Amino acid sequence: MFRTTFNKRALQLATASYVAAMSSAALAQPVTAPDSDASEDVLEEVVVTGFRQSLEAALDLKRDSVGAVDAIFAEDIADFPDSNLAESLQRIPGVTITRDSGEGREISVRGLSGEFTRVRVNGIESVAATGGEGGPNRGRSFDFNVFASELFNQLVVHKTASANLDEGSLGAVVDLNTGRPLQYEEGTTFVVSGEAQFNELSEDWGPRAAALWSHNAGNWGLSLSAAYSDNTTDELGQNTVRWAQAQFANVMGVDCPANPTDANCAEVANAFHTRIPRYGLIQYDRERLGLTGSLQFAPSDDTTITLDALYSQYDASRAEKWGEVLMRGNERFMTVTDYIYDSATNNIPYLTMDNAWVRNENFEKAWTTDFYQVGLDLEHHFSDNFSGNLLVGTSQSELDFKHEITFMYDDRDYNNFLVDYRDDQFPTIAFNGPDVTDATNFQLTELRDRPTNTKHGFDTVAGDIVWDFHENFSIEAGVSWKEFSFDTIGYRRDTGVCAAGLYECDTDGDGVDDLVGVPATPEMSEIYTFNDTMGPGSTQSWVIPSLDAWIDYFDLYNLPANLDQGGTSEVTEENLGAFVQLNGDVDLGSMRLRFDVGVRYVETDQSSSGYNSGTWVTVDRDPYDDVLPALNLALDITPDLVWRFSAAEVMTRPGLGNLSPGGSVDPFNYRVSYDNPYLDPTRATSFDTSLEWYFADEAVLSFAYFYKDIESRPIGSEREGTYASTGLPLDLLNPTSPAGQCPECMPWTISSIDNGPGGDLDGFEIAFQMPFSVMTENVPFLSDLGVIANYTYVDSSVDYTFGSDIVTERLFGLSNDSWNATLYYERDTFNARISASYRDEYLTGTSGNSNRFEGYAATTYVDFSAGWDMTESLTILLEAQNLTDEYQDRWTDIDARRRYEYDHTGRIYKMGLRYQF
Repeated sequence: MFRTTFNKRALQLATASYVAAMSSAALAQPVTAPDSDASEDVLEEVVVTGFRQSLEAALDLKRDSVGAVDAIFAEDIADFPDSNLAESLQRIPGVTITRDSGEGREISVRGLSGEFTRVRVNGIESVAATGGEGGPNRGRSFDFNVFASELFNQLVVHKTASANLDEGSLGAVVDLNTGRPLQYEEGTTFVVSGEAQFNELSEDWGPRAAALWSHNAGNWGLSLSAAYSDNTTDELGQNTVRWAQAQFANVMGVDCPANPTDANCAEVANAFHTRIPRYGLIQYDRERLGLTGSLQFAPSDDTTITLDALYSQYDASRAEKWGEVLMRGNERFMTVTDYIYDSATNNIPYLTMDNAWVRNENFEKAWTTDFYQVGLDLEHHFSDNFSGNLLVGTSQSELDFKHEITFMYDDRDYNNFLVDYRDDQFPTIAFNGPDVTDATNFQLTELRDRPTNTKHGFDTVAGDIVWDFHENFSIEAGVSWKEFSFDTIGYRRDTGVCAAGLYECDTDGDGVDDLVGVPATPEMSEIYTFNDTMGPGSTQSWVIPSLDAWIDYFDLYNLPANLDQGGTSEVTEENLGAFVQLNGDVDLGSMRLRFDVGVRYVETDQSSSGYNSGTWVTVDRDPYDDVLPALNLALDITPDLVWRFSAAEVMTRPGLGNLSPGGSVDPFNYRVSYDNPYLDPTRATSFDTSLEWYFADEAVLSFAYFYKDIESRPIGSEREGTYASTGLPLDLLNPTSPAGQCPECMPWTISSIDNGPGGDLDGFEIAFQMPFSVMTENVPFLSDLGVIANYTYVDSSVDYTFGSDIVTERLFGLSNDSWNATLYYERDTFNARISASYRDEYLTGTSGNSNRFEGYAATTYVDFSAGWDMTESLTILLEAQNLTDEYQDRWTDIDARRRYEYDHTGRIYKMGLRYQF
């Protein structure tokens, strides 16, 4: 929350211009601005009439703040076709988002990913975790897809630190604020909206609705809001699950294990081939419910008591249907009958094979995220120049994976298979041998179920005071206590049906299995047909197991579940903090200087528990502390030209999920990962300067430069070795996994995370906002247009360890270039906007299988929205997302750029109504 007197005044002014907004749409009603000590600057009355007014209010907040701040108010959120808050935030300069099956999930600010960003909901720090691609969120990053954007009427991004802002951010502090009843005009307000959403790939119609009711009785008020949506997204395309090197059983008629130096055997073994080439469907069902409530009581002009409550439930499932060849670890059984070698990339893009291990999968995981938060905020003015604030709050995010099921059909001696990745966007994957739609050619060999539960908890008590000891100066001071808790537990029902005795595979009683699984039947199966672009000659249909049929056959949920020791840990963290800050507002000749300078002290106490080689271990770490000075200057060189400068020591604590004293073993991908309970925070010295020219009403042209000297950070290292070299017991390996069947058939990737050196990061932002009426005030149509645009460049240099090699690269999640642009039109009863968001490629991890780094290619998303006011109360809405049907393009190995994934989610169209009573 704002505690600087001058920042608070700016927020009050801005609030006055959007308080008539409901969470899903701004209401055009007059509002009286709150009282302020700086009465000469307070607007007596502001009328919110549309999108341009909300832009102006956000610009006023940016202009009047001391530090670097950007904001979005309710009309902005309502008038873009955003599925969630991440997609709303991407329009702020320097903010980029990562997407999960087409929908925004997490944000990066100025190149720093979500783990470096702190998020506060109504002033209370929060963690919201979901599942999706890549598994559950077990870190500190915030999954914005938990919330519908309609629930919030103000998003504020603090890009520079100040002593009175919570510590823990290297990138930004993001405030998400819901509406409060005393912000609305006196009386009762009620607004409702509804939309139907259509996805062109899934051909699914889904509902989306929001409502707000608020009553302001003058000295007390109550507001309630709700948002609901339910939709299905299809993600269609191909995937290699990375590329790998391995020796095959036979190449061009030569027994390779017996003749490893044969030219063809050696060339194929040393080159990279697709690990699991496949086409398939990822189908994402999302149901989102959000509720907010706020009760305010102002017994006098000096006291305001606010009780805020927020609840969100996010129910989702992710189904995958694949037709593939499982080369991963099984090359030793396969015969290469023909191949093409690409010397430029050291790839084998083209292979024909016999004895291929064909695997058809049906996968589904379903999860629920329940998030709740309750906060009590008490603000009291003891006198004209002395005030205090007390904030007490609690929040919890529980991510429950009810199931994560996979059933596999195998044909382990398939002849005449072809894979051709010379066109690696739409490769040819052809099963030219036995009919892969015939269930009787397959056996159900394996099943998996991996239920997990992860809880993030947070409790806080914070109090601060403000003393205006002079008309130009004030002092703030405060103390805070925060407690984070992290608790995750996982189970596994991963097994081969023969090894587990779930089927009698020895048909003749000689003690040797004659079958590899349960013979499949048409009654236990379904046919999947891939109805999208494929390479010429690709197989379009294949048989997959029926989930319901095989769940009933094995009575899956009553099978014993083994504890996943690597996925089970607990962390508790307590933070004690205090700050003091001096604020000033003085004249320097014809110029005005505003500043805040202060220091925050914080002590961190951590305790973590996890399994280490089968033993539950608890590590109580000695507390560590940080002293974090901060300075912000804003010099009004002229009434329209503002120069800012900021400097601060900042820190981000390590992710809670990385603090376990144990680690995890992945026997399906030959990977061992170690955590570390002694990880130190990422610490940095941050500098920021900007020049902002407010050359007209609703207009700005600004340039900002930022630099961070990252002094230290947790650093991941990788090496290749044998499983025996880890000292871990063999009973950690699933017996039906590739490593369980042959522990040393492939080199293991052994990764760990330790305290390491830092690096540096710098970049710049350019932002431009202007209504065309500045130039064409009396020209029809043109004067109703306007533009918002920004561009950000950022780069970093940090070290990564691969065995004995140290490689210098960017931070994960950092795009060198990003930009956003919006062209809007607003006149009387009609408004329209089109917006484009671009982010350059970025790294996501160090990869594996001798590939160095993996990441995503650049993307550009184009969205559109329009509204027509049929009456003063009724508005028709039309919106569209991803108009260009952008593909998700993922690669592995930063030099060879081997294609990992190429798929798309299609365009989304929305039509609806909004009605104000």
